[in-house]
Amino acid sequence: MSLSISQDRAASGAPIFTDAERPEKAAAPAFHVIRRNGSVTPFDGSKIAVAVTKAFLAVEGSGAAASRRVHEAVEELTGDVVATLTRRADADRALHIEDIQDQVELALMRGGHQKVARAYVLYREARAEERRAKAAKSKAKPETLTLNVRHADGSLVPLDERRLALIIAEACEGLEGVSAETVAAETRRNLYDGVSPTELQQAPVMAARTLVETEPNYAYVSARLLLDMLRTEGMSAVHGRAISATQADMAEAYPDYFPAFIKAGVVAGLIDAELERFDLARLAAALKPERDLDFQFLGLQTLYDRYFLHTKGKRIELPQAFFMRVAMGLSLREIDREARAIEFYGLLSSFDFMASTPTLFNSGTTRPQLSSCFLTTIADDLDGIFKGVKDNALLAKYSGGLGNDWSRVRGLGAHIKGTNGESQGVVPFLKVANDTAIAVNQGGKRKGAVCAYLETWHVDIEEFLDLRKNTGDDRRRTHDMNTANWVPDLFLERVEVDGQWTLFSPDETPDLHDLYGPAFKAAYEAYEAKAARGELKVYKTMRALDLWRRMLTMLFETGHPWITFKDPCNIRSPQGHVGVVHSSNLCTEITLNTSDDEVAVCNLGSVNLVAHVTPDGLDVAKLARTVATAMRMLDNVVDINFYTIPEARRSNLRHRPVGLGIMGFQDALQTLRIPYASEGAVTFADESMEALSFHAISASVDLAAERGRYPSFEGSLWSKGILPIDSIELLADARGGLEMNRSATLDWEGLRERVKTIGMRNSNCMAIAPTATISNICGVSQSIEPAYQNLFVKSNMSGDFTVVNARLVHDLKARGLWDEVMVSDLKYFDGSLSAIDRAPDDLKALYATAFEIDASWLIEAASRRQKWIDQAQSLNLYIASPSGKALDALYRLAWRRGLKTTYYLRSRSATHVEKSTLKGVDGRLNAVTSSSVAAQPIMVPEGTVCSMDDPTCEACQ
Repeated sequence: MSLSISQDRAASGAPIFTDAERPEKAAAPAFHVIRRNGSVTPFDGSKIAVAVTKAFLAVEGSGAAASRRVHEAVEELTGDVVATLTRRADADRALHIEDIQDQVELALMRGGHQKVARAYVLYREARAEERRAKAAKSKAKPETLTLNVRHADGSLVPLDERRLALIIAEACEGLEGVSAETVAAETRRNLYDGVSPTELQQAPVMAARTLVETEPNYAYVSARLLLDMLRTEGMSAVHGRAISATQADMAEAYPDYFPAFIKAGVVAGLIDAELERFDLARLAAALKPERDLDFQFLGLQTLYDRYFLHTKGKRIELPQAFFMRVAMGLSLREIDREARAIEFYGLLSSFDFMASTPTLFNSGTTRPQLSSCFLTTIADDLDGIFKGVKDNALLAKYSGGLGNDWSRVRGLGAHIKGTNGESQGVVPFLKVANDTAIAVNQGGKRKGAVCAYLETWHVDIEEFLDLRKNTGDDRRRTHDMNTANWVPDLFLERVEVDGQWTLFSPDETPDLHDLYGPAFKAAYEAYEAKAARGELKVYKTMRALDLWRRMLTMLFETGHPWITFKDPCNIRSPQGHVGVVHSSNLCTEITLNTSDDEVAVCNLGSVNLVAHVTPDGLDVAKLARTVATAMRMLDNVVDINFYTIPEARRSNLRHRPVGLGIMGFQDALQTLRIPYASEGAVTFADESMEALSFHAISASVDLAAERGRYPSFEGSLWSKGILPIDSIELLADARGGLEMNRSATLDWEGLRERVKTIGMRNSNCMAIAPTATISNICGVSQSIEPAYQNLFVKSNMSGDFTVVNARLVHDLKARGLWDEVMVSDLKYFDGSLSAIDRAPDDLKALYATAFEIDASWLIEAASRRQKWIDQAQSLNLYIASPSGKALDALYRLAWRRGLKTTYYLRSRSATHVEKSTLKGVDGRLNAVTSSSVAAQPIMVPEGTVCSMDDPTCEACQ
């Protein structure tokens, strides 16, 4: 409906809407507004339309009120602002007038109305100056309102000013650059007489959040203030009475709370009753309340919203109890399980290592589904296809990302013997799998997520490339499913020489699915000869380069299918003696065998690399200790895990694979003062992964000595003394050469002998997952990723979070460059220093963002890691100015450097971060063109957004 806006109404300040015209979305009678004098009035969305219209009038003159363009702009902007405000508000929280005006300013900037926004900013500043002048002239003492808290029964209790001041002071204690007085002043701005207890608790949290962009340490302040809310909620729910405790109280409170928490969780059916049989007093005494102070706001809010156990809408789990509950669940089968639980707890609560999201969700609960990834292969008959779909549902139910190999399903036009008809190909079944992933959403925690893999020789590959397009027959589209190409070396060899490529239906070429390397080449060429003789019914010959270019085009346009490489995944697999790797997983870092009777399972966790680095280099001794404990935790998952299908249990117990990865790589580089785009970064990637690989393999050998080898060890590459660094030569031999570094620095010969004589506990030890959520919990950079931006607002289900690179702020402060102008410039230039003239060149290099780094550096660093990893790594590639030539060079380089897989391709769109310098804005400063993702810190074409940053989507971690 168009708004009926009149010049007279706008000029007079009367409501822009008549009663008949007011749209439903503009009316929000349940919400209230705090005025500047502390009074509270009902929220009226129509006043926003008045303000916006006046801003247009100030720029475009009185005739603007009659313009249809202005009518439509005002309607759209008003609707956006109201929707944003009411989405974030609730019955217990009022909106402050300044917050509303901030959102109006932000909406004008988003809408591209820069001149109007500037006029609005000037108007606000002029009014603020008027208020200051009036206050200066008045000799009367400013009026101080007496504030009361209104409880659920309607009773009013005077605000406890002393406690409010205490918790704010406590939250700021020991942090440089923060001010308790500033937080208190901002808090009082959001209070009013009759404020609810919930809103009173939220007010200081929100106040501190608005200050993060000026000082990163306010992220800790806001987390500590949120912690006060959590303590009240959790301890009251567990003890059954109202309890309020400060951080100083927790040294005594935690030991009493913890046993009561375990009992309450068991009674509620949330916690395994076996945990009650631990020595709870011993575990409670080991808790470290001071580690509650190590959270940043994003990390604690994420745990609060989606990880902590709750009953009847109330959290019962506090942070240290959460880590101990996870540790206890992983220690159930240990001999001295209290000692091991304390050891595991120490690693988790220190953020030196973090288990994957399914483990954090479910460890110690009544359904301990702790594994992260599942890989399946789909058979070429209806029973097999729909069993695969059912398995997807069962595996996704309790959390876990899925990778499905669909290459055996016959192609379009292939003969169906049972009906004497023709197959409709693989695409209709992929649509069913897509819809199943959405239907099974882990009780609302996160949407199920699956990635479908198809080999490049499959006759349906061209339709497969189109699955994520927004045009065409929607029945042959999978808008919610990830897709990936499973590319044999032979295809890229044909691309290199501009040769021909033939597509086949797998029912006529069944052995291609299980072949790789020279054996695949021989069989493939034999089938080409059969096709040339007319002995095959379904096939198609085309130029290999044309198909390659189309693959890259679809990757850029839709973000899918990803490019993964079949031959290095198989040739370098330690388990080639017992099966074939037919696909990777949801996030392209897992490379395990699958078959009809084995569903591959991987159990993940990540070492926080920056916690093992000092300015002097890598702390190898600490890393060795961390890795030894982490590998034990991951190995325990195999035995404790709750398996939803027998094929997963059979596979996991037979091979016992785990995937130890890293996060905080970018932070580690910045600690070492090494730019990402440098030989130094490539060298550090090599050295750090060599150390992690050495100690992970050594830890698996130690576990084998204690617990026994994994059952399928004999015949593996391990049993022959062929370690990941050695398997490079197998790939080089198969290809006739390989451009991959082979240097090493540690005692691999000694370890090689230990592996051969003692054996391995785990068939696979390493995989680098995306760590999207657990890196947020730990407050470090994601996985091996370069920074998106140095200042941005991250939006997810937990809210909107200002994220600032604290190391950059520290460096700018040291040089006297951190001020409001720098904040404004960083926002304007999308969190990048490169265009800010006064920023020093060395800091521009050190803090270069993802799109400022030539993507070839990412591949070179990944290649150095890949030589040490027995699985793969989730490698996103960033390209600021994509072209066919650039993409072609990039992905050929990845193949030549021996990478096993790649992940998302990310590229900039025309729209960037909001050019806003608003203070106190929690609104989204970024938006993406994909409607399926709430928000991202970078701009990308539709479909190329990493869904891992959307917590509604299942991810490995």
